[in-house]
Amino acid sequence: MSGEASDNRMNSGQAKMPIAILGAGCAALSLAARSNAFSSHQFTIIDPETHVTDDHIWGFWAMPWLDHVTSTTRKKWHNWRIVSPDLTLELSSKTHPYCALSRHKWLTHCRQRAKDAGVSIVHSLDHLNPTQILDSRPPKPPQGALLQHFLGYEITSNNDVFKPDTAILMDFRCDQSRGVHFIYYLPFTQRRALVESTLFSPSLVTKDFYDKAIKDYLANHLNCTDYTIKRRERGVIPMAKLQQRDSDLTGIGANGGAIRPSSGYAFSFIQKQIDQILNCAKPGKSLQVKTPHSRFELMMDQIFLRVIRRQPTLAPVIFTSLARYLNGDEFACFLSGKANIKIWLKVVFSMPTWPFLLSLLPLNKKNIKTTKTP
Repeated sequence: MSGEASDNRMNSGQAKMPIAILGAGCAALSLAARSNAFSSHQFTIIDPETHVTDDHIWGFWAMPWLDHVTSTTRKKWHNWRIVSPDLTLELSSKTHPYCALSRHKWLTHCRQRAKDAGVSIVHSLDHLNPTQILDSRPPKPPQGALLQHFLGYEITSNNDVFKPDTAILMDFRCDQSRGVHFIYYLPFTQRRALVESTLFSPSLVTKDFYDKAIKDYLANHLNCTDYTIKRRERGVIPMAKLQQRDSDLTGIGANGGAIRPSSGYAFSFIQKQIDQILNCAKPGKSLQVKTPHSRFELMMDQIFLRVIRRQPTLAPVIFTSLARYLNGDEFACFLSGKANIKIWLKVVFSMPTWPFLLSLLPLNKKNIKTTKTP
Protein backbone atom coordinates (compact mmCIF):
# COMPACT_ATOMS: atom_id res chain seq x y z
CA MET A 1 0.00 0.00 0.00
CA SER A 2 1.41 3.39 -0.94
CA GLY A 3 1.74 6.17 1.61
CA GLU A 4 -0.74 8.31 -0.28
CA ALA A 5 -3.31 5.55 0.07
CA SER A 6 -2.68 5.11 3.79
CA ASP A 7 -5.76 5.02 6.00
CA ASN A 8 -3.85 6.80 8.78
CA ARG A 9 -5.55 10.16 8.35
CA MET A 10 -6.75 12.83 10.77
CA ASN A 11 -9.99 14.68 10.43
CA SER A 12 -9.53 18.05 8.79
CA GLY A 13 -10.59 19.83 11.98
CA GLN A 14 -7.78 18.41 14.12
CA ALA A 15 -4.47 20.18 14.64
CA LYS A 16 -1.45 18.59 13.01
CA MET A 17 1.51 17.39 15.05
CA PRO A 18 4.48 19.78 14.53
CA ILE A 19 7.62 18.02 13.26
CA ALA A 20 10.98 19.78 12.80
CA ILE A 21 13.54 18.38 10.35
CA LEU A 22 17.18 19.31 10.91
CA GLY A 23 19.08 19.78 7.64
CA ALA A 24 18.03 20.36 4.05
CA GLY A 25 19.71 17.57 2.12
CA CYS A 26 18.26 14.61 0.28
CA ALA A 27 16.41 12.94 3.16
CA ALA A 28 14.97 16.13 4.65
CA LEU A 29 13.73 17.63 1.39
CA SER A 30 12.54 14.31 -0.04
CA LEU A 31 10.37 13.85 3.05
CA ALA A 32 9.14 17.45 3.09
CA ALA A 33 8.25 17.23 -0.60
CA ARG A 34 5.70 14.54 0.26
CA SER A 35 4.19 16.41 3.20
CA ASN A 36 0.76 16.56 1.53
CA ALA A 37 0.48 12.81 2.13
CA PHE A 38 0.93 13.35 5.89
CA SER A 39 -2.45 14.78 6.82
CA SER A 40 -1.71 14.44 10.56
CA HIS A 41 1.81 15.96 10.68
CA GLN A 42 3.12 19.41 9.83
CA PHE A 43 6.79 19.78 8.84
CA THR A 44 9.22 22.64 9.32
CA ILE A 45 12.73 22.40 7.85
CA ILE A 46 15.59 23.85 9.89
CA ASP A 47 18.13 24.90 7.27
CA PRO A 48 21.13 26.95 8.47
CA GLU A 49 22.34 26.92 4.83
CA THR A 50 25.61 25.19 5.68
CA HIS A 51 24.99 22.18 3.41
CA VAL A 52 26.84 21.50 0.17
CA THR A 53 25.40 23.32 -2.85
CA ASP A 54 27.61 21.81 -5.61
CA ASP A 55 25.91 19.53 -8.09
CA HIS A 56 26.39 15.79 -7.94
CA ILE A 57 25.09 12.70 -9.73
CA TRP A 58 23.12 10.13 -7.73
CA GLY A 59 22.82 6.67 -9.30
CA PHE A 60 20.17 4.03 -8.66
CA TRP A 61 18.14 1.33 -10.38
CA ALA A 62 14.50 2.04 -11.18
CA MET A 63 12.32 0.30 -8.56
CA PRO A 64 8.59 0.49 -7.70
CA TRP A 65 9.19 2.84 -4.75
CA LEU A 66 10.99 5.27 -7.09
CA ASP A 67 8.16 5.83 -9.57
CA HIS A 68 7.83 9.43 -8.37
CA VAL A 69 11.55 9.99 -9.05
CA THR A 70 12.31 8.37 -12.40
CA SER A 71 10.54 11.09 -14.41
CA THR A 72 13.13 13.62 -13.14
CA THR A 73 16.19 11.53 -13.97
CA ARG A 74 18.80 12.91 -16.30
CA LYS A 75 19.36 9.64 -18.15
CA LYS A 76 18.58 5.91 -17.95
CA TRP A 77 20.73 3.01 -19.17
CA HIS A 78 19.18 -0.38 -19.85
CA ASN A 79 22.67 -1.84 -20.32
CA TRP A 80 25.63 -1.66 -17.95
CA ARG A 81 29.02 -3.33 -17.61
CA ILE A 82 31.48 -4.57 -14.99
CA VAL A 83 35.01 -4.71 -16.41
CA SER A 84 38.16 -6.36 -15.02
CA PRO A 85 41.59 -6.56 -16.68
CA ASP A 86 40.70 -9.89 -18.30
CA LEU A 87 36.90 -9.95 -18.43
CA THR A 88 34.00 -7.74 -19.52
CA LEU A 89 30.47 -8.62 -18.44
CA GLU A 90 27.40 -6.78 -19.71
CA LEU A 91 23.98 -6.94 -18.09
CA SER A 92 20.68 -5.49 -19.21
CA SER A 93 17.19 -4.89 -17.86
CA LYS A 94 14.03 -3.55 -19.45
CA THR A 95 12.24 -3.01 -16.12
CA HIS A 96 15.11 -1.84 -13.88
CA PRO A 97 17.34 0.55 -15.85
CA TYR A 98 20.24 2.27 -14.13
CA CYS A 99 19.36 5.93 -13.59
CA ALA A 100 21.36 9.11 -13.06
CA LEU A 101 19.79 12.00 -11.18
CA SER A 102 21.16 15.51 -10.70
CA ARG A 103 21.43 16.32 -7.01
CA HIS A 104 20.76 19.99 -7.66
CA LYS A 105 17.69 19.27 -9.82
CA TRP A 106 16.20 16.85 -7.29
CA LEU A 107 16.69 19.11 -4.27
CA THR A 108 15.31 22.11 -6.17
CA HIS A 109 12.30 20.02 -7.21
CA CYS A 110 11.71 18.84 -3.63
CA ARG A 111 12.21 22.28 -2.10
CA GLN A 112 9.58 23.75 -4.43
CA ARG A 113 7.11 20.93 -3.75
CA ALA A 114 7.63 21.38 -0.01
CA LYS A 115 6.99 25.12 -0.20
CA ASP A 116 3.90 24.57 -2.34
CA ALA A 117 2.61 22.20 0.36
CA GLY A 118 3.07 24.84 3.06
CA VAL A 119 6.29 23.57 4.60
CA SER A 120 8.21 26.40 6.30
CA ILE A 121 11.98 26.62 5.89
CA VAL A 122 13.67 28.53 8.72
CA HIS A 123 17.24 29.01 9.93
CA SER A 124 16.94 27.75 13.51
CA LEU A 125 14.71 26.08 16.09
CA ASP A 126 14.23 29.39 17.90
CA HIS A 127 10.57 30.12 18.71
CA LEU A 128 9.55 26.62 17.60
CA ASN A 129 8.13 23.96 19.87
CA PRO A 130 8.07 20.76 17.78
CA THR A 131 6.66 17.55 19.20
CA GLN A 132 9.35 15.57 17.37
CA ILE A 133 12.70 16.43 15.78
CA LEU A 134 13.96 14.41 12.81
CA ASP A 135 17.71 14.75 12.40
CA SER A 136 19.00 14.34 8.84
CA ARG A 137 22.48 15.75 9.53
CA PRO A 138 25.15 13.24 8.45
CA PRO A 139 26.79 11.23 11.25
CA LYS A 140 30.53 10.88 11.64
CA PRO A 141 32.07 7.59 10.42
CA PRO A 142 33.67 5.36 13.08
CA GLN A 143 37.43 5.57 13.48
CA GLY A 144 39.21 3.44 10.89
CA ALA A 145 36.07 2.75 8.84
CA LEU A 146 36.40 1.71 5.23
CA LEU A 147 35.58 4.69 3.03
CA GLN A 148 34.29 5.04 -0.50
CA HIS A 149 35.97 8.18 -1.83
CA PHE A 150 35.94 9.58 -5.34
CA LEU A 151 36.63 12.47 -7.67
CA GLY A 152 34.77 12.85 -10.94
CA TYR A 153 34.81 15.06 -14.01
CA GLU A 154 31.82 15.79 -16.17
CA ILE A 155 33.40 16.51 -19.51
CA THR A 156 32.48 17.57 -23.02
CA SER A 157 34.52 16.04 -25.82
CA ASN A 158 35.11 17.77 -29.12
CA ASN A 159 34.56 14.44 -30.90
CA ASP A 160 31.92 11.68 -30.86
CA VAL A 161 33.85 9.27 -28.61
CA PHE A 162 31.28 8.08 -26.07
CA LYS A 163 28.69 5.32 -26.47
CA PRO A 164 25.63 6.57 -24.57
CA ASP A 165 23.68 3.30 -24.59
CA THR A 166 25.85 1.52 -21.97
CA ALA A 167 27.02 2.64 -18.52
CA ILE A 168 30.25 1.33 -16.99
CA LEU A 169 29.57 0.84 -13.28
CA MET A 170 32.99 -0.55 -12.44
CA ASP A 171 36.12 -0.76 -14.58
CA PHE A 172 39.07 -2.16 -12.64
CA ARG A 173 41.65 -1.46 -15.36
CA CYS A 174 43.37 1.15 -13.22
CA ASP A 175 45.98 1.46 -10.45
CA GLN A 176 45.13 -0.95 -7.61
CA SER A 177 48.03 0.03 -5.31
CA ARG A 178 45.93 2.14 -2.90
CA GLY A 179 42.99 -0.21 -2.32
CA VAL A 180 39.96 -1.28 -4.33
CA HIS A 181 39.99 1.14 -7.27
CA PHE A 182 37.69 1.41 -10.26
CA ILE A 183 36.45 3.90 -12.84
CA TYR A 184 32.75 4.80 -12.90
CA TYR A 185 31.73 6.04 -16.34
CA LEU A 186 28.31 7.41 -17.32
CA PRO A 187 28.02 8.48 -20.99
CA PHE A 188 25.15 10.96 -21.33
CA THR A 189 25.62 11.65 -25.04
CA GLN A 190 28.27 10.94 -27.67
CA ARG A 191 30.14 14.00 -26.44
CA ARG A 192 29.22 14.33 -22.76
CA ALA A 193 30.08 11.97 -19.92
CA LEU A 194 30.83 11.69 -16.21
CA VAL A 195 34.08 9.84 -15.42
CA GLU A 196 34.95 9.15 -11.77
CA SER A 197 37.91 7.57 -10.04
CA THR A 198 36.56 5.68 -7.00
CA LEU A 199 38.42 3.90 -4.19
CA PHE A 200 37.41 1.72 -1.25
CA SER A 201 40.06 2.21 1.44
CA PRO A 202 40.37 3.47 5.03
CA SER A 203 42.67 6.30 3.89
CA LEU A 204 42.10 9.12 1.43
CA VAL A 205 44.50 9.93 -1.40
CA THR A 206 45.71 13.14 -2.98
CA LYS A 207 43.80 14.84 -5.79
CA ASP A 208 46.65 13.99 -8.18
CA PHE A 209 45.90 10.26 -7.82
CA TYR A 210 42.30 10.68 -9.02
CA ASP A 211 43.35 13.13 -11.74
CA LYS A 212 45.89 10.75 -13.23
CA ALA A 213 43.46 7.81 -13.13
CA ILE A 214 40.77 9.77 -14.96
CA LYS A 215 43.10 11.21 -17.59
CA ASP A 216 44.69 7.80 -18.24
CA TYR A 217 41.28 6.16 -18.59
CA LEU A 218 40.00 8.82 -20.98
CA ALA A 219 43.08 8.51 -23.17
CA ASN A 220 43.68 4.76 -23.05
CA HIS A 221 40.16 3.30 -22.94
CA LEU A 222 37.87 5.97 -24.40
CA ASN A 223 40.25 7.51 -26.93
CA CYS A 224 39.36 10.92 -25.53
CA THR A 225 42.12 13.53 -25.30
CA ASP A 226 40.41 16.66 -26.61
CA TYR A 227 37.84 17.65 -24.00
CA THR A 228 36.69 20.37 -21.60
CA ILE A 229 35.93 19.79 -17.92
CA LYS A 230 32.49 21.30 -17.24
CA ARG A 231 32.34 20.51 -13.54
CA ARG A 232 33.90 18.36 -10.83
CA GLU A 233 32.33 16.34 -8.05
CA ARG A 234 34.01 14.82 -5.05
CA GLY A 235 32.78 12.84 -2.07
CA VAL A 236 33.52 10.49 0.82
CA ILE A 237 30.96 7.88 1.89
CA PRO A 238 31.53 5.69 4.98
CA MET A 239 31.10 1.98 4.30
CA ALA A 240 30.11 0.99 7.81
CA LYS A 241 27.22 0.88 10.24
CA LEU A 242 26.88 4.45 11.48
CA GLN A 243 25.81 5.63 14.92
CA GLN A 244 23.22 8.38 15.07
CA ARG A 245 24.60 11.87 15.44
CA ASP A 246 22.41 12.54 18.49
CA SER A 247 20.76 9.59 20.18
CA ASP A 248 18.11 11.85 21.74
CA LEU A 249 16.72 12.71 18.30
CA THR A 250 15.17 10.57 15.56
CA GLY A 251 17.66 10.04 12.74
CA ILE A 252 16.64 9.87 9.09
CA GLY A 253 18.56 9.36 5.87
CA ALA A 254 22.25 8.62 6.40
CA ASN A 255 21.69 9.48 10.06
CA GLY A 256 18.92 6.88 10.17
CA GLY A 257 20.84 3.97 8.65
CA ALA A 258 19.87 4.55 5.01
CA ILE A 259 23.35 4.12 3.48
CA ARG A 260 23.99 0.58 2.24
CA PRO A 261 27.37 -0.27 3.86
CA SER A 262 28.57 -2.57 1.07
CA SER A 263 27.95 -0.15 -1.79
CA GLY A 264 27.54 3.36 -0.45
CA TYR A 265 24.22 3.65 -2.29
CA ALA A 266 21.83 5.88 -0.35
CA PHE A 267 19.35 7.72 -2.59
CA SER A 268 17.10 4.75 -3.36
CA PHE A 269 17.13 3.60 0.27
CA ILE A 270 16.26 7.09 1.52
CA GLN A 271 13.14 7.02 -0.67
CA LYS A 272 12.28 3.55 0.62
CA GLN A 273 12.71 4.77 4.21
CA ILE A 274 10.35 7.69 3.55
CA ASP A 275 7.76 5.25 2.20
CA GLN A 276 8.07 3.29 5.45
CA ILE A 277 7.63 6.45 7.53
CA LEU A 278 4.56 7.42 5.52
CA ASN A 279 2.90 4.02 5.65
CA CYS A 280 3.36 3.75 9.43
CA ALA A 281 2.26 7.30 10.25
CA LYS A 282 -0.61 7.48 12.75
CA PRO A 283 -2.61 10.47 13.97
CA GLY A 284 -1.32 11.86 17.26
CA LYS A 285 1.80 9.63 17.19
CA SER A 286 5.44 10.47 16.57
CA LEU A 287 6.79 9.29 13.24
CA GLN A 288 8.59 5.95 13.31
CA VAL A 289 11.86 5.67 11.35
CA LYS A 290 13.47 2.32 10.57
CA THR A 291 16.55 1.34 8.63
CA PRO A 292 15.55 0.26 5.10
CA HIS A 293 17.97 -2.70 5.32
CA SER A 294 17.21 -6.07 6.90
CA ARG A 295 19.43 -7.55 9.61
CA PHE A 296 20.43 -10.28 7.19
CA GLU A 297 21.54 -7.75 4.57
CA LEU A 298 23.58 -5.81 7.12
CA MET A 299 25.22 -9.02 8.37
CA MET A 300 26.16 -10.06 4.82
CA ASP A 301 27.46 -6.56 4.11
CA GLN A 302 29.79 -6.78 7.10
CA ILE A 303 31.17 -10.10 5.85
CA PHE A 304 31.73 -8.64 2.38
CA LEU A 305 33.49 -5.57 3.79
CA ARG A 306 35.80 -7.75 5.86
CA VAL A 307 36.78 -9.70 2.77
CA ILE A 308 37.67 -6.73 0.59
CA ARG A 309 39.42 -5.03 3.49
CA ARG A 310 41.66 -8.04 4.03
CA GLN A 311 42.07 -8.88 0.36
CA PRO A 312 41.28 -5.83 -1.82
CA THR A 313 42.71 -7.60 -4.88
CA LEU A 314 39.66 -9.90 -4.79
CA ALA A 315 37.26 -7.04 -5.60
CA PRO A 316 37.37 -7.51 -9.41
CA VAL A 317 36.72 -11.24 -8.96
CA ILE A 318 33.81 -10.64 -6.57
CA PHE A 319 32.01 -8.07 -8.69
CA THR A 320 32.53 -9.87 -12.00
CA SER A 321 31.28 -13.07 -10.32
CA LEU A 322 28.11 -11.26 -9.32
CA ALA A 323 27.63 -10.09 -12.89
CA ARG A 324 28.32 -13.60 -14.19
CA TYR A 325 25.85 -15.42 -11.91
CA LEU A 326 23.03 -12.84 -11.88
CA ASN A 327 20.98 -11.53 -14.77
CA GLY A 328 20.29 -7.81 -15.10
CA ASP A 329 17.05 -7.78 -13.13
CA GLU A 330 18.57 -9.87 -10.34
CA PHE A 331 21.68 -7.68 -10.19
CA ALA A 332 19.56 -4.52 -9.92
CA CYS A 333 17.31 -6.05 -7.25
CA PHE A 334 20.28 -7.28 -5.24
CA LEU A 335 21.96 -3.88 -5.07
CA SER A 336 18.61 -2.21 -4.39
CA GLY A 337 17.81 -4.34 -1.34
CA LYS A 338 15.08 -6.28 -3.13
CA ALA A 339 16.75 -9.68 -3.38
CA ASN A 340 14.73 -12.83 -2.68
CA ILE A 341 16.14 -16.13 -1.41
CA LYS A 342 16.86 -17.35 -4.95
CA ILE A 343 19.01 -14.30 -5.68
CA TRP A 344 20.81 -14.56 -2.34
CA LEU A 345 21.66 -18.20 -2.99
CA LYS A 346 23.13 -17.25 -6.36
CA VAL A 347 25.17 -14.50 -4.69
CA VAL A 348 26.51 -16.80 -1.97
CA PHE A 349 27.51 -19.54 -4.41
CA SER A 350 29.17 -17.02 -6.73
CA MET A 351 31.64 -15.87 -4.08
CA PRO A 352 35.14 -17.33 -3.51
CA THR A 353 34.66 -19.70 -0.55
CA TRP A 354 37.81 -19.47 1.57
CA PRO A 355 38.12 -15.67 1.78
CA PHE A 356 34.55 -15.44 3.02
CA LEU A 357 35.05 -18.21 5.58
CA LEU A 358 38.23 -16.53 6.84
CA SER A 359 36.33 -13.24 7.12
CA LEU A 360 34.47 -14.74 10.09
CA LEU A 361 37.72 -14.52 12.08
CA PRO A 362 38.44 -11.30 14.02
CA LEU A 363 39.97 -8.48 11.99
CA ASN A 364 43.47 -7.39 13.06
CA LYS A 365 43.01 -3.65 13.40
CA LYS A 366 46.71 -3.07 14.14
CA ASN A 367 47.44 -3.49 10.44
CA ILE A 368 44.90 -0.88 9.33
CA LYS A 369 46.23 2.53 8.33
CA THR A 370 43.80 5.39 8.86
CA THR A 371 45.94 8.40 7.99
CA LYS A 372 43.96 10.77 5.79
CA THR A 373 45.54 12.88 3.06
CA PRO A 374 43.62 15.94 1.86
